[in-house]
Amino acid sequence: MNGMTKILGLTGGIASGKSTVSKYFKSLNVPLIDADVVAHDVMSAGEPVVFEIAETFGDEYILENGEIDRTKLGDLVFANPDQRRLLNEIVQGEIRQEINRRKEIALADDPDLIVLDVPLLFEGGYDKYVDLVMVVYVDGPTQKERLLKRNTDLNEEDAENRIKSQMPLEMKAEKADVIIDNNGTIEETVDQIRSWVKINCPRIKSIT
Repeated sequence: MNGMTKILGLTGGIASGKSTVSKYFKSLNVPLIDADVVAHDVMSAGEPVVFEIAETFGDEYILENGEIDRTKLGDLVFANPDQRRLLNEIVQGEIRQEINRRKEIALADDPDLIVLDVPLLFEGGYDKYVDLVMVVYVDGPTQKERLLKRNTDLNEEDAENRIKSQMPLEMKAEKADVIIDNNGTIEETVDQIRSWVKINCPRIKSIT
C-alpha cells in the first residue's frame, strides 16, 4: 500500500476515550489527520457544503454569521436516521477528498506512522484505506455514563440516540487489528499505546 509508513485508522465510539489516544499520538509528533477537524473545515461559512445544507434542510439551520447551527442540525440528524443519511451524502465526499489530500502531504515526509482519526471509520469505509485499525473500547454502561458526565445538557434518551447512531463498539472491536481497553485509568490506556508503538513503530521515540 505504501513504503515504510504505516497508516493506522483510529476509531471508537462517542465518549469511548478516543481523544485520549489521539492526544498521546500527537505528543509523539505522529502526523494525525482528524476527520472531525476536516469536517469542521469543509462545513465552515462560505464553503459549498454549507449552501447545500441550507438548500436541503432549510435556512433555519444556518446562523446569522453564515456558520451551520451544529447543535440544531445535530439534534435533527441524531434523532432521524433518514436525515442523518442525507447529511452524510452531502458532506462525506468532500471530507474524504480532504483527508486524502492531507494524508498525501504527510506521506511526503516518510514518517513511521500516520494516524487517521475517524469516528465513523467502518461506517464510512475508511478501513479500506488504512493498513490496520485501532479501536478504543469501553463497555456499554461506561460509555453511557461518561457521555452523560461529559455532555451535561443531554438526558438519557439523547445519550442513547447518540450511541445508537454509531456502529456498536462490540462490533468495531471484532473488526479491529488492535484494541485499546479504556475501561480503566488514563495511565492504563496510555501504557497500552506506548507498548504498541515501541513494538510496531521503532523509529518513533515513545514518551510518557
